Amino acid sequence: MICKGKKLKGKEAKDPTKIVGKNGVVLRKSNYDSEGSGYRTYEVYQRERVGESTEKIKPSELISDSFRFDPYSSLEILRENYPCYRDWLSNCYWITRYNDVTSIFSDDANFETRPKNHFLRAEGLGKDMGSELSVLFAQEKSFDEDTSRITSKLIEELLTNRTVDLATDFAAVLPLKILAEQYGVSDEESSQFGHRYWRMQRGTSWDPRLQMDGKNAAQELLDFFAGKIRSGEHKDMENCLSAMVALGAKEKDVVATLLNTDHETMHGALSNLWFNMLTSPDKFEKARSSKRMLKLAYLETLRHSPPVLSAERFALREIERFGRLIPEGARLICSAGAANRDPRIFDNPEEFTVDRRDMCQREPRGQYRADGLASGIAFALGRPSIHPAVPEDRPRSMYAIIRDASVSASQMLIESTRDIQLEKQEGVYLSCLTVGEMHTCWKLPVSLQAG
Repeated sequence: MICKGKKLKGKEAKDPTKIVGKNGVVLRKSNYDSEGSGYRTYEVYQRERVGESTEKIKPSELISDSFRFDPYSSLEILRENYPCYRDWLSNCYWITRYNDVTSIFSDDANFETRPKNHFLRAEGLGKDMGSELSVLFAQEKSFDEDTSRITSKLIEELLTNRTVDLATDFAAVLPLKILAEQYGVSDEESSQFGHRYWRMQRGTSWDPRLQMDGKNAAQELLDFFAGKIRSGEHKDMENCLSAMVALGAKEKDVVATLLNTDHETMHGALSNLWFNMLTSPDKFEKARSSKRMLKLAYLETLRHSPPVLSAERFALREIERFGRLIPEGARLICSAGAANRDPRIFDNPEEFTVDRRDMCQREPRGQYRADGLASGIAFALGRPSIHPAVPEDRPRSMYAIIRDASVSASQMLIESTRDIQLEKQEGVYLSCLTVGEMHTCWKLPVSLQAG
């Protein structure tokens, strides 16, 4: 029990069973567990004090500018010392070990993932129709049929300039062009559409200025798609927009689906893949030797340099996990950045290894990994598919679709050029625009020569 107002003096002050806070209040450790902290498990989150829990790290480090550029050193401290870290400053729990992260990620009985509508403060926006089979089939068809054509045209434009930026001119542009094709957006409208989409996605951030701008972008997209649906343009198309309207969707449903569509995996993984290859020429030579090796390099990128560093899960009820009592509604930050470099799972986890041998294709909890997702965790695309890798009655998983599109686009770039070299190392690094956003390479200047 907490002793109220009693201050220690003399020998009593040196008693290791008693702790004094800055306010002079005494906390007595019980004899409940002589091997551990002495606190009863269900009292931990009430009893824990900052001075005891953050000897090796301060919560402010997890929202600092240095964390935007290099999150891995701080995440390693959490993983090896505080695998379930109570972050009082940001009012959340950090889960950092691989098996702990996957256990929370797959436990839908006790934890939930909230849609992006919640973070944009737009719960009444509409229904997310991204799980409807007809929409999924249209999405798969677009990625399989349009990626090659769009990539070929994009590469032709890149080769007209001797120096290009692969991060902004290739990795960022390709996913948006494919997305525009899926939603019936013309070439003339694609630039403005991409800008609005990007602003809306950034609106799911914690930053109130980005949230306000994201809401404005969502309203602009509502007006845009309302006009398209009224004009009947979708009737002559076979894409995601026409599939949704056929199911009775209104503009609110289209924008809600668009909001919850992943944009970070393909953009971030493409940029990070090329960053890892171009900054290590020997790895690049191995990766470009065959399409299979390039695929392995892509999977290793998702493990070693995931563009989505974490996912938030919320406790549906009060539950005890990892020696703590997690209160109802608590926010758990499941860190892919930490889990994907867990030395308990991977050998030399800090090393980018193209042909890594310790990647598994199936999660031990029954989640299929045969669709090509590496053992590394990639949150933006949701949970691994529970269906076979090549199902008969439904499309492949988004993991497999995005992987195939990214690898095919990268292979086309390699085959279309004789030489790709990084122009300069200065200013080439991975970072987040703000804490919590996509961690990727935003500047990758290269010189290209047509093959």
